[in-house]
Amino acid sequence: MGEGISKVKLIWQNGDLVPLEKATVNVLTPAVLFGANVFEGLAAYWNAEDQELYGFRFIDHFRRLFDSLKIMRMSVHYTTEDFLSFSKETIRANKFKEDIHLLQVVYVDDIGGLFKQKHLGMYIAAQPHPTLFDVTKGIHCCTSTWTRISDTCSPPRVKAGPNYQNGRLASLEADAKGFDWAVILTSQGKVSEAPGACLFMVRKGLVTTPPITSGILESITRSTLIDLFSKELGMPVYERDIDRTELYVAEEVFLCGSGAEVTPVVSLDRIDIGDGKVGQVTQKIQRLYFDVVRGIHKGYSEWRTPIYNVNR
Repeated sequence: MGEGISKVKLIWQNGDLVPLEKATVNVLTPAVLFGANVFEGLAAYWNAEDQELYGFRFIDHFRRLFDSLKIMRMSVHYTTEDFLSFSKETIRANKFKEDIHLLQVVYVDDIGGLFKQKHLGMYIAAQPHPTLFDVTKGIHCCTSTWTRISDTCSPPRVKAGPNYQNGRLASLEADAKGFDWAVILTSQGKVSEAPGACLFMVRKGLVTTPPITSGILESITRSTLIDLFSKELGMPVYERDIDRTELYVAEEVFLCGSGAEVTPVVSLDRIDIGDGKVGQVTQKIQRLYFDVVRGIHKGYSEWRTPIYNVNR
């Protein structure tokens, strides 16, 4: 859980708040043996002026969790309202007053093999939001030699632990080669995404992103940026297949996700993107995104959930 683990005191697990060291799973469960789980990673942002922590698009994340559960033939008796209540309870119990990342995991808690999934468990863990990269400077990426998983083998729209092995292989390869992160292509050679993050490019002044049928997770942050580009910046986002070499000649490239937030890419395969610096469009959407999630921009209040309800 990163460097912020020392601040994590209590985990919500199966209806109880328990100390971190007692939040355990049996080593013989399919959850451990086969990665039989689905999960969500959510973010909440502290607004010092409001003295409030705002959960960003929590309900949308919970709905996506239900989609993952359905595809994996898993069923829980909880509702989205339950998920929201449990999440608030977890955050409040840890008394966080800073940006945080929330992990919600539903896992198979049976003992046995691949067919076991009668008994499910769930835990919710909150920690200070990790900073992956300096988003003001941009990162250097490579094109991975690993190809992206597809809907016919391990559906990427399912947010499940095993699917992240694909991104982990690409990340380890990028690190071994001296890059910050990787861009993964589909089996047809089209741009898919980065490990745990969707991709946008600006080419000839047009903002473009791969479609949801290109092996990407149906990202809530991606959806957010598409809305903000259209409604706030007057720039439509085009969804289409993207070739690898298009990224080389694009003016700007950036990645997005609940963890990645809005991360500029300034080079790919040691070829500068544009002039090798963070572009103006990226800077605009980055500032706008952070203002919206933190509640500085007062619009889109339906996307923000006050955790402490200080003004209510």
